[in-house]
Amino acid sequence: MPKFANPETWQQAELLMQPAFIRVIDNIRKQLEQSSWKGTYRNVQVWAEGIPEETKAIALHLQQQLADATPEQAADIEEQLARLPQPYPGYELCLQKHDHQINVDLWQLCYQICFRNYAQLESGETEVVEIDTNLIDETGDVDWQQLDAKAQQFVGRVFDELSAIANS
Repeated sequence: MPKFANPETWQQAELLMQPAFIRVIDNIRKQLEQSSWKGTYRNVQVWAEGIPEETKAIALHLQQQLADATPEQAADIEEQLARLPQPYPGYELCLQKHDHQINVDLWQLCYQICFRNYAQLESGETEVVEIDTNLIDETGDVDWQQLDAKAQQFVGRVFDELSAIANS
C-alpha cells in the first residue's frame, strides 16, 4: 500500500483510485481486442510485508473454517481472526499467449497512474506518495481526459512489454 503524507493526499487518492481502475480496465479491454494475448482477471489476497507464512496459513485456514461454521463456532473463529493480520483484496490481470504467462497487479498499475513518484521498492515497501494533481481539475473533480490519457499510456506500456516478451 502507498504511504500518504497527510489526510489531503489520502482524500485525493480516494477521489482518483476508482476512476483510475475503471479507465485501466477499459483500456485493457481495448488493447486485448487488438492483441493476440488472452486476458483473464482474478482476485488475489495481498499481505502486508513481513507477515510470516505460518501466520498467513493460520488466517487462511480460519477463513475457510468460517464458511462452514455454526453461529457459535463463527463467533469464536471471528474473534481469533480479529487478532491476526488480514490480507487486503488485490486484483490481477493474467495474460497468456502460447507458453508465456504474465500477471499484472492492477492496483500497482493504478498507483503508478495516480501518483507522481510511485515506486515499489524491492522490499515491497513504498516511499511517501504524491498525487498527480494534473488528474484533478480546477474544481477539485477528476479530470477524466487527463486520467484516460495517462491510463492509456500506462496500459500501452504493459502491452508494449508483452510484444518484447513474445518476440524474445
